[in-house]
Amino acid sequence: MKTHYKYMLHNGYKAVLAAFLALTVFVFSGCKKDFEKFNTDNTGIGNGKFQIGLVYPGIQSAIFGEEGDYQLNQNLNADCYAGYMMSPNPFRGNINNLNYSLVDGWNQNIFVTSYTNSFFAINAIGKAGTRTKLPDFWGIALVLKVETMNRLTDKFGPAAYSAAGQSLMGTPYDAQQSIYKQFFLELDTAVTNLNTFVKANPGQTPFKQYDMVYAGDYTKWIKFANSLRLRLAMHIVKVDPVTAQAQAQKALDPANGGVLTTNLDNASISGPGYHNPLNVITVSWTDISLGASVETYLAGYKDPRLAKYASPATDKNFAGQYKGIRIGSPVTAKPGYGGYSVLNIQTVVTPTSPMMMMTAAEVWFLKAEAALRGWPGAGDAQTNYTTGIQTSMDQWGVAAGAYINDATSLPIAYVDPLNANNNSPAVSTITIKWDPAAGNEKKLERIITQKWIAMFPEGQEAWTEYRRTGYPKLFPVVNNNSNGTIDTQIQIRRLPFPQNEYSTNGAEIQKAVQLLGGPDNGGTRLWWDVNKPNF
Repeated sequence: MKTHYKYMLHNGYKAVLAAFLALTVFVFSGCKKDFEKFNTDNTGIGNGKFQIGLVYPGIQSAIFGEEGDYQLNQNLNADCYAGYMMSPNPFRGNINNLNYSLVDGWNQNIFVTSYTNSFFAINAIGKAGTRTKLPDFWGIALVLKVETMNRLTDKFGPAAYSAAGQSLMGTPYDAQQSIYKQFFLELDTAVTNLNTFVKANPGQTPFKQYDMVYAGDYTKWIKFANSLRLRLAMHIVKVDPVTAQAQAQKALDPANGGVLTTNLDNASISGPGYHNPLNVITVSWTDISLGASVETYLAGYKDPRLAKYASPATDKNFAGQYKGIRIGSPVTAKPGYGGYSVLNIQTVVTPTSPMMMMTAAEVWFLKAEAALRGWPGAGDAQTNYTTGIQTSMDQWGVAAGAYINDATSLPIAYVDPLNANNNSPAVSTITIKWDPAAGNEKKLERIITQKWIAMFPEGQEAWTEYRRTGYPKLFPVVNNNSNGTIDTQIQIRRLPFPQNEYSTNGAEIQKAVQLLGGPDNGGTRLWWDVNKPNF
């Protein structure tokens, strides 16, 4: 892990962002020093497309962030909790997030960057008149806001949202249920604004020079917004099935502009000056390796994507094999586990590989689950399922061959060549081929397992889906240092609020814990994470 943070995309971004932040009033834990710095900037801004547009590249790149932020914000939590990765670095003497000894400083970074690099700027864009003067730009801002803040609330639960920036005396938190309601309303506005613009100005791309996702194509932004709505709807299906179905049907209604269907629709961050943070973490820092669960599922399935996702091990004792590290393993000092498989730096994490927010393959699997639940407009579950697999194979440029019709291959057991204490039998017996005669639970496990494979390496959503459904079945941590607050088999459910919130926003954080409905630790379930059957 490195402690330096590089500048955001475009040298002018920070100056413009500082001007926007000077418009906001927001007291937040860990951010006061930054706020004071921002508030001394007297640059001022205009509200034309050029001035407003300059802020957007920074907001987009901040979704994942530079390598230092990304490592703390996602890689050393969600990416590993999802079973995708594990670090060969024994951070803090193997007492860290990866064995449930949750590091407050690491987790506080998520709060700081989410608000200072994204939330502040988006709110300030609205205050600058963008809502009415540039409604199409405001629509894009709202999609980015939902994408960014959904990542925050799905890690912690309650969060400062509706009242953020309105008081110097404290920052109230919203319940997660309330935040999701606001997400859906903001996506309503975004889709309406963008559809209205496209209808009135066909083919025009005024956002193109600021767009790191779709090169100014509003029709694709509309598809992304609808697909994001479908994803969020599925998150809440166990806690609020009525709202979930209604929002999913709205997302799937063709009259609203459609959802992601092909790999040309995939939503990712890339462009001149942007680099993939996982490349640096993998290559320069050697801080991340393949997770054991990916190895055992993809090797067992003889999945052709394994060679795209990872590189073979280099340790002389098992060179040429694909060998991941089980989460919570007591890794030894570098280079002890350095010879295990890492992410493929020629494909998935080249310096310029796009960082995927959402893919068409994921949407096909969302539709498969929606169809399984009998929701109108979702199509046929089996067709959606097989299309999801094929779309993912196409994304990675591999041939599916007989994969979709393989009814016998199973995930394999995990063997750690360096430490047999980390070994485990396979935790799932799910096969690949769709079985129309199977029950809904088995069908769902099949859908989510293939969805999990297709979403690699985007661990945030993969961790969410694991918590929501229990699938795919993942290896539990080898060592659990949570002092009993997290059940090893149930696995971690959230991150605790930063301790700095208790000293700087004490009254409100106590209310937030009440909204959470349980102790502020990693074992408490979020609002949508309901402990009941999927059907």
